Amino acid sequence: MKRLAIILSCVLLFLASCSSKKEEDIVQPDNEGEQEISVIPNYSLSENQYKIMLPYRPSAARGAITNQISNRVDINELEEGLRRHSTDMFDPKKYVFEEGQYLSTEAVYDLIDSLNPKVKEKKKKEDKIKEHRKNPRVFSHVLEQNFLEKKDNRVELVGVSIGISLKSVYKFQTEVGGPDYYEDISKDEMLKEGKKIAEKVLAEVREQVYDQEGIEDIPVMIALFREEEQSSPVPGSFVAKTEVKQGEKKIGKWETLDEEHVMFPSNKAKDKYYEDYQKFKEFSDKLEEYFPNYVGIVGNGFYVKKDLNRMSVDVPIEFYGQGEVVGFTQYAYGLVKEIFPNHYDFELEVTSADGVESVIFRQAGDEEPTVHIFN
Repeated sequence: MKRLAIILSCVLLFLASCSSKKEEDIVQPDNEGEQEISVIPNYSLSENQYKIMLPYRPSAARGAITNQISNRVDINELEEGLRRHSTDMFDPKKYVFEEGQYLSTEAVYDLIDSLNPKVKEKKKKEDKIKEHRKNPRVFSHVLEQNFLEKKDNRVELVGVSIGISLKSVYKFQTEVGGPDYYEDISKDEMLKEGKKIAEKVLAEVREQVYDQEGIEDIPVMIALFREEEQSSPVPGSFVAKTEVKQGEKKIGKWETLDEEHVMFPSNKAKDKYYEDYQKFKEFSDKLEEYFPNYVGIVGNGFYVKKDLNRMSVDVPIEFYGQGEVVGFTQYAYGLVKEIFPNHYDFELEVTSADGVESVIFRQAGDEEPTVHIFN
């Protein structure tokens, strides 16, 4: 939905330009400690979205995440999902979002290396494999996000969210260029390791914030993310989170999170969410009936406490003209209204070899979907 996001952003920028209320200039230190002028926009994309200051400051650990997590959909969910869970502790109506400025790339790599088990050197191949399976490197990455509050003409750091990304499958080699081996990591083992890691990461984050800002015991929200396997078309999910308030030295109670991403069509979708599976199948069958060059459909259902929260659908098709794009989109629009209920968010992208041809989207509670066809 990237092109859709651009459209929405342009609309918001137009509204902002027409408003008599000016965007607020604020002063904040840059990465070298000098003062710079930043702007807080008047508008956010929705009530649950944070405003983001301009000019945009990238993370102090920029680029590290793509080196540590192989699956792009996991990266997206780790970043977006952490912001989503942060809204429970840091109100988007009060606070401004910024990428993490306190954990550098070096600090992130040091944490990952020091908090993963050391694998002892062995001579025999069989012993090397056994050693790796006994000591899997579960900890993939730590993602930092910051939340700021405007005070007079300045912004101050008021909280930090930390996402700890953990493997569900450990991939390793016993020699450079050798075959890959895989070790499944159970959810219980991952949670046990993740909670230990979280204590160490909390201490490091607070130390960095204190050294750079002089703020003691900054409030921190920590969430544990379980990655999917590297080739998965749908991402992993957050499995637990905790809030450490100002003045609290250690992590207390963890909240278990019941959410998952499910691919449609799949045996898992059929077994666990049969009614949704049947609706998806009906939609797919009716598309195929009228469009012979239709090449399949893939969906990602996001479930929270077993309830469908969002359905994202990708429909790849080979088109031979703009009229066919319009006809296909019109037909798909009617099927969306007919088949899919409106108690969850729904988005559909029609794609070809040239990119996105059209989008259909509807927010939960809305009666009518919105459509855009790209020329």
